[in-house]
This record gives sequence, C-alpha cells and structure tokens, in this order.
Amino acid sequence: MEEPQQVVPQRAGGQQIIPRPDRWTAGDEAPWSSGPLLSSIDLPSTLDRVARRGAGRPPTWTFPGARSSAVLIALFDGDYGAEVLLTRRAWHLRSHRGEVCFPGGRQDLGETAIDTALREANEEVQLDPADVTVVGELDQIATASSESVIVPIVAHLAKRPILTPGTSEVDRIFTVPLTDFLQPGTYREERWSRGSMTFPVVFFELDDETVWGATGRMMRDLLLLALNHETSL
Repeated sequence: MEEPQQVVPQRAGGQQIIPRPDRWTAGDEAPWSSGPLLSSIDLPSTLDRVARRGAGRPPTWTFPGARSSAVLIALFDGDYGAEVLLTRRAWHLRSHRGEVCFPGGRQDLGETAIDTALREANEEVQLDPADVTVVGELDQIATASSESVIVPIVAHLAKRPILTPGTSEVDRIFTVPLTDFLQPGTYREERWSRGSMTFPVVFFELDDETVWGATGRMMRDLLLLALNHETSL
C-alpha cells in the first residue's frame, strides 16, 4: 500500500499586493522539486556559470517602443553560500508599491545597461560602484505592466554590504541566501490570462516577503543557472 504524499504547507509570504486577473490557473511545480535539498549554493561556481554564458538573450516577445531598463543582481558569500541583495518598494508609491525587487530602473540616454544598474543601486541603497564587480547577464525580461525590457546585470560583492536607503522609494533593504528560495513550500507558479494572452507568473513566498512577477522570473533564472540546469520561461 502506497504511503500518502505529504502536503508541504506554503510559507507565509508577505503583504504584497497581487493584481491577479479573474482567469488564472495553477502552473507547474518548481523545476528543482525532484532534486536534493541543498544546504548552500556555491558562489564561485554560480558566478563562473554566469560569466561563461555570455550576454543575456533578448526576450521572445516585447512591446512597440518598449523602454530599456536594468537591474543589479548583487551576490556575495554568506553563511549559507551565495546570498542576494533585494529591496522592497515603499507603500506610498503609485506603481509597484510594496513589491520586492532588485535595485534598478530606467536606462538614461547614453547609458549602457551596466551603467544603469550601478547608478540605480547607488541611488537606491547607496551601494558604491567601486565595491561591485560585474560578472555577466541573465536573459532579458519583457514586462507587460511597465512595457519595459529589463537587462539583469549579475555582480559580485567581496563582502556583506552595509547599506541604507538613498531614496524614499525604498522601504526595506535585505539579503537572502539563494538556498532559502529552494525550500519546500516557497515556489509557486500561476498561469494568468488577459485577453488572448496566457502567461506564467512566478512566486517565491518567503517567511516575510513575496517575490513575484519580473523579479520572480529573474530569480528563477538565476537559481536554474546556479543549479546548473538553465532553461527559460
């Protein structure tokens, strides 16, 4: 007689506002769910895979006149291996309020994606560009909500950063070991339908925050690369 499968409860997540449409269904389970539960993710190996893959691929779809943006995915070696820097947007903002994201924003005229990521990280969390070693890129992400194409710039910090908000747009600065995103009950996928389009939306529900949307997709791509089985959504 087969043992009944144990249902893993979903972690608490945060108070993020999720603009879920009327038409949606549950998506696939975590692509790493059948693998072993890791106690750490090796930072040097992860950075090496990022560096060797080259420039990020452009999105398979985008919008006419889509605006260019970039974010900084800053990694450093913590107590449980690779750890990543995140922020939460302030609740008083009109758009994307309370969302967890990587430091980043719109690309100014004459800037490269790296320039933008470093400038925005300096403005948002006062991360000194001199403390950042750029390693490479993940695949670019097109976002429907802001009609943007985001270039995720992956970088290495030599030590745990001590940061403070540089703008009222940043409500919280925090870091998370990559292994925390792999814990049971953390990953969830939904398939949203708007008009004739159906697309996957990725969620990582931590103990106190929910990482989702474009940031969730980039986090998923980073984890797949760290686990050495890169794919795309």
